[in-house]
Amino acid sequence: MREVGERDHVQGPAEARVTLVEYGDFECPDCGRAYPVLKAVQKALGPNLRFIFRHFPLLASHPHSSAAAEAAEAAGAQGRFWEMHDRLYEHQAALEEDDLRRHARKVGLDLNQFETDMRLHTHEGRVREDLASGAASHVHGTPTLFINGTRHDGPCDRSALVAALSRAALAHL
Repeated sequence: MREVGERDHVQGPAEARVTLVEYGDFECPDCGRAYPVLKAVQKALGPNLRFIFRHFPLLASHPHSSAAAEAAEAAGAQGRFWEMHDRLYEHQAALEEDDLRRHARKVGLDLNQFETDMRLHTHEGRVREDLASGAASHVHGTPTLFINGTRHDGPCDRSALVAALSRAALAHL
């Protein structure tokens, strides 16, 4: 898996004992179910967890996923990636072009810049980089999680994830 770098979207301190990387798709129902679990896990581990989100749009089954990822990146260019990330997961059934524009308005983006970025696919390269990184890490579906660089193939419920992350934190001592 590619090392976490400056280009990544990160929540949590760099010195956290555990790094959790998610390869996700905003239109994926499993990612939608994982979203509140990951939020709860972040809350449970607090400053011991650094969370990174990378795009892995599955276009064959989720036709709006790439545009949603680009919308999140357009929001990120305006300093609002996480607000858009959360809004897209909280409104997974609303990912059409007009919906994305409405989400941009709700998170307080400059709409002219957002619409220009979307029309010109300004952030498509960034999404493709994440996709390539995931493919190189043998990601085939979403969500795919990595804990301290190791793929987590166990259950994705809150208790199982907290246990796996806690084990990783202890191993890091």
